[in-house]
Amino acid sequence: MILAVDIGNSNIVLGVFDGDDIIGNWRMVTRKDKTSDEYGIFILNSLKYSNIEKNKIKSAIVSSVVPNVMHSFENALKKYFDIEPIIVGPGIKTGITISNDNPREVGADRIVGLVAAYDMFGGPLIVIDFGTATTYDILSENGEFKYGVTAPGLQITADALWQRTAKLPSVEIKKPDSILARNTIASIQAGLVYGYIGQAEYIVKKIKEEMGIEMKVLATGGLGRIVYNETSMIDHYDPQLLFKGLKILHDKNQK
Repeated sequence: MILAVDIGNSNIVLGVFDGDDIIGNWRMVTRKDKTSDEYGIFILNSLKYSNIEKNKIKSAIVSSVVPNVMHSFENALKKYFDIEPIIVGPGIKTGITISNDNPREVGADRIVGLVAAYDMFGGPLIVIDFGTATTYDILSENGEFKYGVTAPGLQITADALWQRTAKLPSVEIKKPDSILARNTIASIQAGLVYGYIGQAEYIVKKIKEEMGIEMKVLATGGLGRIVYNETSMIDHYDPQLLFKGLKILHDKNQK
């Protein structure tokens, strides 16, 4: 079995593969001050809760955009599982070409998503990840990643609104019954959700316009379903895209 881990700015998401099947997955809040023991015990308890035997975990792969977490997390895997994990980063075999101006600045999560998307659909593709930040990554027909767009995520946008205003409340991010809001909460929800749908549609439209070709659009990320359900500009939504990419990268780089 393989432990696949994506360490993001907001959450750490873990999953276990048995062959090509995900048989368990869990999520924890990303905190830079956790110790290797805290990570190790969380993983052990998660495995036990899902009736997965610790000794069956034979390898691990980790992608991370939070460098300060990596020392403790890698030590947890070594201490509790006797595993030296594969780390997504420079030098790893991906099957795609990263040829933007600064390849080393590309986040590991973006690489993982592109690998999975290209394996599933080929190119050309636009891969949207609705995470802490929302990224729009453009993959050519031959698997070249050269262009990308980055926007504040939907949750960041919502947080900024209530933190920077004196009287507006924090609200649940969901589509209201109508854009014609009759109260403050519904008006905020309408502005957030419909505004974000409009942003996504416009960015996708402009990318296709400047590329001059028709492209499939694939979305992932926790809040991606809200947008996907309300637009015809996104062709596919896959919440497991990063897990699938981690499994592909693990198999390409397993010694």
